[in-house]
Amino acid sequence: MKILLAAVNAKYIHSNLGIYSLKAYGEKMLAQWGYGKENVQIGLAEYTINHQLERILQDIYLRQPDVIGFSCYIWNISYIKALVADLKKVLPQVKIWLGGPEVSYCAEDILREEPGADLVMKGEGEETFAQFLRFLMENETEKPAYGGLEQKPEAAEKNRWTKGLEHIPGLVFRRQKSQSMEGETPDLPRVLLSAAASKALLHDTIDTGVRPVMDMNCIPFPYAFLDMEQLAHRIIYYESSRGCPFSCAYCLSSIDKSVRLRSLELVKEELSFFLKAKVPQVKFVDRTFNCQKSHAMAIWQFIRENDNGVTNFHFEIAADLLDCEELKLLSTMRPGLIQLEIGVQSTNPSTLAAIRRKTDIEKIRAVTQEINSWNNIHQHLDLIAGLPKEDLESFKNSFNEVYSMKPEQLQLGFLKVLSGSYMEEMVPSCGLLYASAPPYEVFSTRWLSYRDILELKEIEEMVEIYYNSRQFTTVLAMLEREFSSSYEMFLALAAFYRKKGYFGMNHSRLARYEILWEMAAEELFLETDSSAAEYRRDRFRDCLMTDLYLRENIKSRPSFARDLNRYRDEIRSFFKGEETTGRYLPDHQGYDSRQLAKMAHLEPMGDGTFLLFDYKNRDPLTYNARAVEIGDICKEHRYKKCQRSKI
Repeated sequence: MKILLAAVNAKYIHSNLGIYSLKAYGEKMLAQWGYGKENVQIGLAEYTINHQLERILQDIYLRQPDVIGFSCYIWNISYIKALVADLKKVLPQVKIWLGGPEVSYCAEDILREEPGADLVMKGEGEETFAQFLRFLMENETEKPAYGGLEQKPEAAEKNRWTKGLEHIPGLVFRRQKSQSMEGETPDLPRVLLSAAASKALLHDTIDTGVRPVMDMNCIPFPYAFLDMEQLAHRIIYYESSRGCPFSCAYCLSSIDKSVRLRSLELVKEELSFFLKAKVPQVKFVDRTFNCQKSHAMAIWQFIRENDNGVTNFHFEIAADLLDCEELKLLSTMRPGLIQLEIGVQSTNPSTLAAIRRKTDIEKIRAVTQEINSWNNIHQHLDLIAGLPKEDLESFKNSFNEVYSMKPEQLQLGFLKVLSGSYMEEMVPSCGLLYASAPPYEVFSTRWLSYRDILELKEIEEMVEIYYNSRQFTTVLAMLEREFSSSYEMFLALAAFYRKKGYFGMNHSRLARYEILWEMAAEELFLETDSSAAEYRRDRFRDCLMTDLYLRENIKSRPSFARDLNRYRDEIRSFFKGEETTGRYLPDHQGYDSRQLAKMAHLEPMGDGTFLLFDYKNRDPLTYNARAVEIGDICKEHRYKKCQRSKI
């Protein structure tokens, strides 16, 4: 028997921990029950939502599986529904089951809507999947056995594969009704019924209940059987715990409050595997990684002591739970070794209370400020727009407060009303309108209009382009002083984009700088005193050029850049001097002046000084080039030239 576990990821760099874990646990249990690979083969297939449906369909068909399991999330459920419908056309005998958070809390609805799906696994899947495999193995050897004369042979044949499934917790499946049951259907012509209604009359939906949560230590390491070379350019996901101690209304993790930890011995052994393989990033999927201090401290200590200089570890934490001991340990981490994601969501106390979120905003502010001072850890702070009791003014305040904490990433998300979450129950009281299709994103609330949402969408795009890219840090620091708040700054950027028709266009990095210069020329630095305006424009140009060259030694210069031909002799003389003295580039010994000019860049500033960008030495956290301010080399060059002429 051939089982295929399929994942449709949002991006190529993502990987699917769920199907790896199912395979590892399923094969472990099958071996214990005496089944080998000659009895059952469990294959994996990973695609992305950017693949053409036809290509995925072809690939699955050529694999000829007997059973297919799909991992379902808000970003791929529409895609998977389309696949399921077509798979049943080209592989009519294949059994299709669905699992994952997007189907776990609405399994009966899914089966009614999707006739191609045969079964739904809800909640944690490892034990359910293993028992399902055992059932399939045992069912393979059974002959069709009809339950009695009252049942049609074709109905019995279709029910044969489901006989016994009712004893496996965590499943929802259809069972075809017997002839006597069909006789109980309403006396209506079948042609007057919809396809879904007709199917509902012919089938019972069986729900086997909720499976108790499992011991985390029973799950085998899901990456042991994988070729890590195939995941070389992917984010590796890992879990050291399941469940969450908090009850946030918008989150499905709040349903499972029983936090279960994987043993530290196993965690350390498995992290050693990643460190030895030198994977680029390991992203812990633990919902609140530091909910138990001793567990978090032990893992952080292990990572610090076994740092390979390459691997980065990502954790989602509650910053207000960190104490002095934890902060002291974090302060000793290699720059870039770890990054922290901190869910602030809102700074409005009424909103936090409404969503059942316990957050100490002042503690978060103090902690993030201290972490920033070390310059060794990326911090990602999250906000959610559309939460209860938060109107536009309240959200502006939340945005400004979080922005003032200066995270490396400010992730502005929008409320998604997930099936099974407490937020779904709050829909009427909040006057919440949201999209009918995944990802079920908010349209409006009692406090926030759709027009407000559209404004926030534009703010989100500006934040992604100009803040989260980390390519405009110098120029944003200057722009902030031109506006009453950070929110107003991004609002002005959005208004300029809208006025110029720039939204929806795919601009290059260089074009983004040109747009800022265009905005400055048309809407900023317009003082009546022309000399003052020119001075501020000059400073703005310097900021743009600084940001531009911090990342790379670009060959194409923007329209607003100063003409380097004016400084050609001085720049050549500077690198010629560095060839012999190494005063500003001491790590570049053995290179001639032409080579040095390719490995570094000298940019003239408006005040007569120069900025030297050293691309051999980069900040390990931001990856920006080392920047050194140098005096007026033009003046120095002219002095030396004059002295030589006197001799």
